[in-house]
Amino acid sequence: MTVSSKRPEQVAWASLVLSLVFFAVTFFLGRWSGFFAVSAVAWQILAAALIWLVLAVQFHQRSLAEQEKLDMSQLARERSSATIFQKGEQGLLFAAAQRRLEVLEKWFIPVFAAAIAAYEIGVGLYLLKGLGAAGEARTQQPLVCVIVATAIAFVSFLMSRYATGMSAEMRWKPLRAGGSFFLGAAILSFAMAIGLALVHFQISPLLAVVSYVVPLLLVVLGVETALNLVLDVYRPRLKGQYSRAAFDSRLLGIINEPGGIFRSVATAIDYQFGFKVSQTWFYKLLEKAIVPLILFSAGTLYLASCIVVISPAEEAVVERFGSPLGDDGQVRHIGPGFHVKLPWPIDIAYRHPTQEIMELHIGYVPKTDPKTGAVLPETQLLWGQTHYAAEHDLLVATEYTADQIGQELADRAVPVGLVKANIPVQYRIKDLYAYIYNHSDPGQLLEDICYRELARFAASARVEVEDSPAGQGQAQASLLGAGRTRAKEVLTERIQRAADEQNLGIELVFVGVQGVHPPPEVAAYYQAVIGAVQKRQALVLQAEAQRNQSLSTLVGSVARADKLAELAAQYQQALTQEGHDEEVNRLSAQFDAACDEARGLIFRILSEAQSYAFAKATLAKATGKRFAGQIQAYRAAPDIYKNEQRSTALEKGLKNVRKYVVAGDPNDREVIVLDLQDKLPTNLLDIGSVK
Repeated sequence: MTVSSKRPEQVAWASLVLSLVFFAVTFFLGRWSGFFAVSAVAWQILAAALIWLVLAVQFHQRSLAEQEKLDMSQLARERSSATIFQKGEQGLLFAAAQRRLEVLEKWFIPVFAAAIAAYEIGVGLYLLKGLGAAGEARTQQPLVCVIVATAIAFVSFLMSRYATGMSAEMRWKPLRAGGSFFLGAAILSFAMAIGLALVHFQISPLLAVVSYVVPLLLVVLGVETALNLVLDVYRPRLKGQYSRAAFDSRLLGIINEPGGIFRSVATAIDYQFGFKVSQTWFYKLLEKAIVPLILFSAGTLYLASCIVVISPAEEAVVERFGSPLGDDGQVRHIGPGFHVKLPWPIDIAYRHPTQEIMELHIGYVPKTDPKTGAVLPETQLLWGQTHYAAEHDLLVATEYTADQIGQELADRAVPVGLVKANIPVQYRIKDLYAYIYNHSDPGQLLEDICYRELARFAASARVEVEDSPAGQGQAQASLLGAGRTRAKEVLTERIQRAADEQNLGIELVFVGVQGVHPPPEVAAYYQAVIGAVQKRQALVLQAEAQRNQSLSTLVGSVARADKLAELAAQYQQALTQEGHDEEVNRLSAQFDAACDEARGLIFRILSEAQSYAFAKATLAKATGKRFAGQIQAYRAAPDIYKNEQRSTALEKGLKNVRKYVVAGDPNDREVIVLDLQDKLPTNLLDIGSVK
């Protein structure tokens, strides 16, 4: 009995139409709903449509070749009396369809297989690239997608089983490729339907897995098809033996025909090496024992999900059917160590590093090692350099007065400024249940809180440093100076309070206000302003120090100087008023008493003045008494007094003059010559004798 290709051709065309319909439905449904997995499955279904197109063309050409063969047989019976030459001409004339079929199966099907491989690899890589932006898409109506995906999975499964059943016939073997792809689309659609149903209940891991599996599967199938094309070049081809197409996936064939897994492997090995591997004793033993071994391994791996090992720095919460609460209403909380639970998916343990210190980088993006991804420490924190991979601007309050920069510039100056703030925030988990279940992304929420509180604090802080008494308090709040200590305390308190209000379950360990600086482009101008302010402050402080030193030197202390200045001002004011004599006398007495109590230069001046007055008065009194005594002595003996005074005057006047006494007789004529010059010594022995 001759097997016709009409039936598989009809199945191929019907499957092609269904594939195109399923592709259009899933493609537009994915765009409408926003689910990336739905759009990805659409491209998988389109790959199946390409295969069904090739199979439809192949079986159509086979149908033409079969019809041509029947026509040639009928014509041969009608013209049995024809010559050999005429029969040869008729054979060449009516074998055109058979030649086209041979060319199609030898050349065009491998070309189609290469195109399908390129499509699968290209689309798979494109979908993998689009996975990053898929998480930002807005999704809607998951239940509608569930219904459509379930219907596609059901119809695809039926068509897969039907086509695979027909492929048991040797002439219809190519249908296995389409059936395998239909089964793959059915499994993916069914998994997607389950994932979409879970998304409706806010459980999205399964759908995320499907979103990754579809592109990866396309890439794997494309690589497999390309490898099959290369291996087909070296495979031996036997006449009359079925040649498996390159796009007939062995991977999907294992899933499509689970009972013939080893048969498929053995057939592939037999076909590749040219001898019956499936007839060896080792293969037969493996075929009998492999199923129990696989089941035992799968059971062991499944029971291994009952064991949970928690490291010393971790804690875990065990969910049973998605609920972390036990029958007593308490959280199923387990600490470090070895624990046993029910197998997956009944119990699922979620581990978190509760004892580790986690860090957020607020206001900057740190530099990382391109090889390991580890955060690199910053060694230089200079204003004129960029410290990290990226730094964010922070808006701060600022105010310049006309006394500082002039009236014209003060009128044009804006009341805000920009600085860079590099603030590492370190925290740990103190309440694991609150951290996991109160918010979907607690780390991102904590980062948002940190940015919000930093912006609020910066809006009320300042970067200027004043030199007035009122400005000295502002200097403590300056973000560029000592105010960073206060900023650290305030930010820590505010962030912790906001986190507690949100019930985040975290505890702040450290908030470092370490890198507040102006943008590098204007750092030089900031430094110039800060330098001018510091120079002005230095001059003011030097003047105050000199004032305090002068007052302390003059009075003994600044407080006594202020008291004397106040008494002097009150005394001067009392003098200008009439009828306040008693007040003037009282203030004068108080001022004198304060001056007497004063120490320092004014005390020394007053003491010296008193000593000088006493000395002058005493000397004048003594001089008067001496003069009175001299008058009495003169009156008693004038000659004696005069000679005494003369002798006293000569004694004082000739005190340091060398004197010579020469005694001689007035009647003596002898001439005495005196050498009054100093005698110069001639040797060392004469030095002591010189007078």
